[in-house]
Amino acid sequence: MKPQRAFDGLRIDPGRGPLRIALLVLPGFPMGCLSSAIEPLRAANQISGTDSYRWKIVSESGAPVTCSAGIDFAADAALEELDRADAFYIISSPQADMADPRRTLGALRRLARKGVMMGAFSGGVFPLARAGLLDGHRVSVHWCYEAAFRAEFPLAIPDDAVMTIDRRRETASGANAVFDLMLRRIGVELDSRIMTEVACWFQHPMVRSESVSQRRPSANGGAASDMLPAPVTRAIAIFAENIETPVLIGDVARQVAVSERQLERAFKRATGLGPLAYYRQMRLNEARQMVRYSADSLRDIAFAVGYSTPSRMARHYRAAFGVTPREDRDGVDLFRVRASAPA
Repeated sequence: MKPQRAFDGLRIDPGRGPLRIALLVLPGFPMGCLSSAIEPLRAANQISGTDSYRWKIVSESGAPVTCSAGIDFAADAALEELDRADAFYIISSPQADMADPRRTLGALRRLARKGVMMGAFSGGVFPLARAGLLDGHRVSVHWCYEAAFRAEFPLAIPDDAVMTIDRRRETASGANAVFDLMLRRIGVELDSRIMTEVACWFQHPMVRSESVSQRRPSANGGAASDMLPAPVTRAIAIFAENIETPVLIGDVARQVAVSERQLERAFKRATGLGPLAYYRQMRLNEARQMVRYSADSLRDIAFAVGYSTPSRMARHYRAAFGVTPREDRDGVDLFRVRASAPA
């Protein structure tokens, strides 16, 4: 088959050898993302009868790493032992603890300086951004911790797309998006017919592109946000743009060209909540992201989601989630300690 041009200008050419994919896993990484990265490449090799892709699981020290499901994965190499890679992806949870952050982030920067394509899946965008490698780049950030990412990395450009490819950075929001990204690699680097057959092997219903946005639950979890009526959807978009400085419901109704009473009825029918309660839940959901996934003070979080005092936010937070912001953060920290404790 005729070699095709890859994302980063490489070609799968028998004379050059296989493309080498390195996958750095950090404690608590989502297992589904690792499987979604490797399995399409394995299938592409088998279908094409070639050794087009090789992959290597990497950990900071070369020791096994425990995923979010509590299963240990052996590493093929330590990060500093990695001799060659054409593409390097980080897979982790948003709050993954690095054993030696300074050393690990330095190793990531060295790989980028060597011209390696750098990417991240799920919460792996956090360590990649901490290395400064996402500044000025579009980044696919999963909706459940987008607020925390925006707060910590103002120089990155979070994107609602399921995946993004921006110059020499590739990011995917979750496991299915990782599968899409690998299918795209196969289609461009190997052959579109092989890409299609790989998708059919795994009964992957469609190959999504960068233009596809993430599906999100509504603020109260009652339905996917893209299934709501048009006036409600437009109002929610206005709410999302005004989290820090709340707007009046009457003003929102005028912007979506309905009366305030009509908007109230539309929200109640579609979500079970009035627009004011729904708006508050959106703000609290963003607060919870920052409580769980950022180191921002509770005072700063309260201000960021439109509360004048942390105590007022805490009252609404407890009513919504059954715990105070402090209890919620302490619970996440305790889970991290337990997850990283030796067996």
